Amino acid sequence: MNSFPTVDPIPLPAPVWLFKGLHIVTLSLHFITVEMMLGSLLVAVVLSFLGAGALPNTPAALRLNAAGALARRLPVLMTFVINLGVPPLLFAQVLYGRAIYTSSILIGVPWISVIVLLTVGYWLLYRFSSAIDEGRRAWWLGLLSWLIVASIAKIYSSNMTLMLRPEVWKQMYAVSAVGWNLPTGDPTLMPRWLFMMCGGLVFAGLWMIWLSTSRSQDTAVQTYLSRAGGRLALVSVVILGGIACWLVQSQPEAVRAGLGQKLGYQLAAYGWAASMGLVLLLGARAALSKHTCLWCSWGALAAGFLAALGWTIYRDGIRDLTLVQKNYDVWSRALEVNWSVVGLFLALFVAGVGLLAWLISVVMRARPVTERVVS
Repeated sequence: MNSFPTVDPIPLPAPVWLFKGLHIVTLSLHFITVEMMLGSLLVAVVLSFLGAGALPNTPAALRLNAAGALARRLPVLMTFVINLGVPPLLFAQVLYGRAIYTSSILIGVPWISVIVLLTVGYWLLYRFSSAIDEGRRAWWLGLLSWLIVASIAKIYSSNMTLMLRPEVWKQMYAVSAVGWNLPTGDPTLMPRWLFMMCGGLVFAGLWMIWLSTSRSQDTAVQTYLSRAGGRLALVSVVILGGIACWLVQSQPEAVRAGLGQKLGYQLAAYGWAASMGLVLLLGARAALSKHTCLWCSWGALAAGFLAALGWTIYRDGIRDLTLVQKNYDVWSRALEVNWSVVGLFLALFVAGVGLLAWLISVVMRARPVTERVVS
């Protein structure tokens, strides 16, 4: 039975391929920041716990300084998580409104609670970062913040999974018309959420390798960040590969067959696998070396972007192929293109990207300030 309205309420104001491209690019950037946040916050919590009460010139002091290097950047990183999360959500609503609006209403209470959870988690990030800079025991503040952020990720995963299951909408509404309950019984939900959680550790390792070349860090802290980040990336990639296989195998047979028949999705999967191979090489190089490596830090940046882009395209294929089985083909949407508005939007989009690149270049050229928690 078709659970979607047969007529689009409002035709798309631009071609589907344009919305798709913008959605994939912005969502890839959002995933990068989300996974950096999830993984780096957890690593900072562990390092803060292990470095509590550190004395100067001890391994515990290195851990605490490494925790500080990660923690003091987390509030800024959260701003990117939030701002980069808005565009892909808007593009998803334009393309899949008849699905995502329904799923959002069915889990209305948890979905709206994201605003409160995000506010509290953000506040805890500031408290965590400030406490570490002051040398106080603060790991529990960071742990609370991580639990909140992980809960938000679970809510988002639940919504993006529920929008693909119109066959359970009526039953969920009958159980709770208010929207109290999250969906259950979907075999793809748990591997989907765990993929993001473990991916966060991979990105945390890559970010530690990147930070190891920062001129604001002491040489000993740089070496610690590089070697610890490399080891973390190595272990996490192996686990992530297993979760990725579980996630793909949990998809319906028709979806797996469609993914195997589309060249674009196959190339995206190969691109993701190649990026994970690059992460293994970079992780091994950083873990075994006693010195930081500039080309490793840039390689970590490239590997992270390729991984996010490849997985986002493959994920998009899973969504489209699943919805086609439920009689929703996004490529058949009605169009009413206004090219003057599209041209103005693209011009502003390019200008915004250029401005962002300039701001990043200013930050990169700024004079570094020495960062230290324990001297």
